[in-house]
Formats: sequence, structure tokens, C-alpha cells
Amino acid sequence: MTSSAESTSACTTRKEATDSKNPAVSDDDDIEPSAAGRLEELKQREYELSRLLAEVRREKLSALRSKPLSIGVIGFGRFGQFIARTFQKYGRVVVTSRSDYTEIASSMGVKYVPLADPKQFLEEDLDVIVVAVSILSFERTIANLMPHLDKYLEEKHIEQNIDKIRGPLFVDVLSVKEHARQVMLKLLPSECDILCAHPMFGPDSGKNGWRGLNFVYEKTRIDGVVLNTDESKEYKSSEEFIDEAGIKHSIHEDSDSHVEALDRIERFLSIWEEEGCRMIAMSCKDHDSYAANSQFVTHLMGRILGEQGLSNTPIDTTGFQSVLKLVDTTTADSFDLFYGLYKYNQNSMNTIQKLQLAMESVVEDLKREEIARGAS
Repeated sequence: MTSSAESTSACTTRKEATDSKNPAVSDDDDIEPSAAGRLEELKQREYELSRLLAEVRREKLSALRSKPLSIGVIGFGRFGQFIARTFQKYGRVVVTSRSDYTEIASSMGVKYVPLADPKQFLEEDLDVIVVAVSILSFERTIANLMPHLDKYLEEKHIEQNIDKIRGPLFVDVLSVKEHARQVMLKLLPSECDILCAHPMFGPDSGKNGWRGLNFVYEKTRIDGVVLNTDESKEYKSSEEFIDEAGIKHSIHEDSDSHVEALDRIERFLSIWEEEGCRMIAMSCKDHDSYAANSQFVTHLMGRILGEQGLSNTPIDTTGFQSVLKLVDTTTADSFDLFYGLYKYNQNSMNTIQKLQLAMESVVEDLKREEIARGAS
């Protein structure tokens, strides 16, 4: 007969053996969460992160509206009106242009000042001036403003009686960036910070909102410090950048002037962020390299196909309809824009030459195939 102790021992041994074969039977601390449990945990974390992100966005929007910017727009054509309409949601907007847009400006809640009166425009005490003119007239526009800007800054210096004054932040929105960068660095005084920007959309593609649309920018000059675009790796860091003298700067520099300059740039960029843009920090040099093989080649192909006089037929394929849409979209823009993309992007001619070589290569392939089939 087996004793009670032996029986208990045997049962315990069998249970341990069974447990070792069955991983599901173990201490709670050793239990791996099931797939369903893991998914629930991740969903909870996702919810918490979403809640935190929403809270941060509300605080950011509150900070943006607590200190609204005064934004000037030079060039109140179709694109200037397009961006001014959104700017006015975030601050005071003053626009100027050669044509009289008083009624249109008034209808959207912004102030119009004639371009013939730059003194009045500058005396609006603007935090930011966005230059929304064509590529071809950009340098001339900046140059014509310079005597008035110099005088305005001089008078401001005397009036405030301080060693260092701050001019407005200048922002370009051209489709070519190195040209705009060079012009602004050459002509604008050091008191003016510079932001090179390119909204990769316009009144047509952005008519239903800016969410998900690309906005490319380079913080070119902050508080007199000019970014060295050759150090693209450093530029992509959000914490520091290198100037043209090779000196590394931090966004946390112990300088009230630097902090204020950076704050103004961030407030302006926040407008585009709040509208849902996909923000892309990129040097002007890299932008133009990419743009030549995307934006310019798109306009080039649209113009070439447009010259063929293509039109709808009774048997259009969806592919051909896409071709016609490309032609319509690109030819709707002015030829000045197309020429500006060519003239002021040093990569454009290389794109044209590659296209010519590709065309010749495809034609030669067809000829070789014709010869081979004829010989068989």
C-alpha cells in the first residue's frame, strides 16, 4: 500500500512533469500576453499618444494665436490671394500689388496698399513679408523695395535708440530656390531674417485645403547667421546648424535676439503646419536638384505634348485622358513660369538633354527591332 506522503509526492511529480510539457500552465509573471491582449495594449498606447498629440496641438495653436503675426504679401495675384486668405485666419494681413485689389482684399478681411507706396506698406510694422511675385520679376521687386526698406530701418533705429533693430522676416515662395536665396542674401540687409519656402501646391491643387500637401523650406538666415547649405546633414538636425563660417549654432543659444528670431520663423511655419501641410526641411540646393526631375520635367512634357495639339477622341483610354489632363494643367500656367523654371534652375538644361537622349534611344530601339524583324 502506498503511503499518503508517497501519493502526494507522486502527484506533485506528475503535475510538474505535465506543467513542463504545457507552457500555458505557469506562474502569472511568466505568461506571455496573447495576440489579442497585445493588440489591446497597443491600442491603449495609441489612444494615449493621440490624446497627448491633440493636447500639444491645442497648446501650440493657443501659443500661435496669443501672439499673432502681422504678415505682408507683395504680389496679390492669384497665388497671393490664395495664401492671404489663409493667413488672415492667424493674424493681420496687409497686401500690395501693382493693380488695384482694394475690393478683393476688403472682401477677404485684409488691407490693400498700392505697390506705388512702399513707405506706407513698410510702416504697417510687419513681422513677415512674403514675396509672392513671378520668378522673372523677383529680383527686380526686391531691388525696388531696398531704398525704402533701408530708410525705414534707419528711421526705426533712430526712433528706438537701440544698438540692434530687427527688420521683417522675408519669405519667398518661388518654385526655384537657389535663385531666391542668392537674391535675398545679396540685397536684403542683415537685420532681415530669411526663409526660403516652396509650397508644392497652388490655388487648384489646394482648393479643398492644404492637408497632406508638401511645404518645403530652408531657414536661410536667423539673427544675422547664414546657414551653410553644404552641411545638409547638419541642417536636417532640429537642434543645430552650421553657418557659412563653419561655426556650429544651437537653436538654444543664450541670446534673446536669436530666440526671438527663431520664434518668429516657427510661428510663421506653424501656420502651414496647422493647415495640415507635410513639412519638409530641405536645402535650396537639394530642392532645385529634385525639382528639375519632377516639377520642371512635368511642365516640359506637358508643353511638348501640348505642341502636338492633342485633343479628346471617341475612343480615349484612361491613360490618354491622364495625358490630356497633364497638358491642360501645365499649359494653364503662364509661359513666364515655365521659362523661369528653366532659366533659374541650373539643373534644367541637364534634364532637357537627358530627355533628348532618352527620346533618341527609344527611336533607335524601334529602328533596330524593325530591322531585326525584317531580316527574319
